[in-house]
Amino acid sequence: MNSENNSKRHHLIEMDHQYVAPAGRVSKFDLVVDHAKDATVWDVDGNRYIDFLASASSVNIGHGNPCVVAAIQKQANQLVHYISGYFYHEPAIQLAKRLALLAPGNSPKKVSFSTSGSEAAEGIIKFARSYTKRSVILTFQNSWHGTTLGAASLSAIDANMHKDIGPLVPDIHHLPFPDLQKRFPTETLKAFAQRYLNDLKDLFQHDIPADQIAAILIEPIQGDAGIIKPPDAYMQGLYKLCHENGILFCTDEINQGFGRSGKMWSIDHFNLEPDLMAVGKSLASGMPLSAVIGKAPIMNALASPANATTTAANPICCAASLATLDEVQNLNLVERSEKLGKFAKSQFTTLQQEFPVIKAVRMIGLNGGIDFGTDQASLVTALSEYCFEHGLIIISTMNHILRFQPPLVITEEEIKNGVTILRNGLRELA
Repeated sequence: MNSENNSKRHHLIEMDHQYVAPAGRVSKFDLVVDHAKDATVWDVDGNRYIDFLASASSVNIGHGNPCVVAAIQKQANQLVHYISGYFYHEPAIQLAKRLALLAPGNSPKKVSFSTSGSEAAEGIIKFARSYTKRSVILTFQNSWHGTTLGAASLSAIDANMHKDIGPLVPDIHHLPFPDLQKRFPTETLKAFAQRYLNDLKDLFQHDIPADQIAAILIEPIQGDAGIIKPPDAYMQGLYKLCHENGILFCTDEINQGFGRSGKMWSIDHFNLEPDLMAVGKSLASGMPLSAVIGKAPIMNALASPANATTTAANPICCAASLATLDEVQNLNLVERSEKLGKFAKSQFTTLQQEFPVIKAVRMIGLNGGIDFGTDQASLVTALSEYCFEHGLIIISTMNHILRFQPPLVITEEEIKNGVTILRNGLRELA
């Protein structure tokens, strides 16, 4: 890091602390981004970084993609915005069609746009309750669905998301997530899955009747929890239980969609068709756009204007999204994510063999959780700081896990160089 010329960075951070409320930031380290390209980021002092974060998985196609930039510029010259809640514009209509056809399964789909992942998650509450005429929503512990009041109510990863802001949205309850790290030593995958499904059946019998439950919302791969994938038997059983009891099966693809996991959607790992799903982040390469995509009868059940907002489906954002989807296809990014994910796993597994302080390497596509164990939180914090000081952006999640989610256009060489920085940090710190 350029230590001789960081006065601009310090000045801007001091100004931020003076005028920006702390609730809107999860502090990691003092990075003030100036510009970025592909999988490289530069700060305001000219320091260069390999990007292992992709703006929290919101720029899967890479920074500054020329097709997306051109689409944004062209649309900005034509129309910056006009409210789509009252009228129509072509970019939103074309994008809605494309997303409806891109969603998993063969059922006819419809789309409702919003601006953030939090809004999309809240939209699932509204569509599910309206369609089923039931009130209860079940989500999972260690989930992250957003930070607006409804989305924070759905989330259960950090108690500070709920602290001092109650009452929360009622009739939202959190189930234990089937994390295989909690499997008993001699327990089979099938028995593990059945144990968690039996707990849900017990909930139906003793606490919340199934006919009161509108939806179960799940991240098919938990992202902020450290890339946790449930066993297939659990997901199949959960899907079956939902449909046997008239409960909508809903998924959150905000973090894991658009090729992140080596599939277009993380639910594709289980070959299941959600009733509703929330998308955002990389939908428009980080531009403020999100959506609920759902089966048409469910989407038709919520009356106007219950999910209309002034800036939803902004035409510039929609143009950026259409170009983003083109690039996912043109650059074969889903396949690239799967292939490079295997390469990245080999790199991190080698690192784990050198440094047994790494307890687990979970990698699904270009999507990894490098787990040091709950007793190593201070080491993980120091290691991410070391990486920042030496030209690599990688952050911790759950305090003890390094989050690996680079742009899908990253090269093998950049991955190797990033792992080398991690290796040097571990040699110094561990």
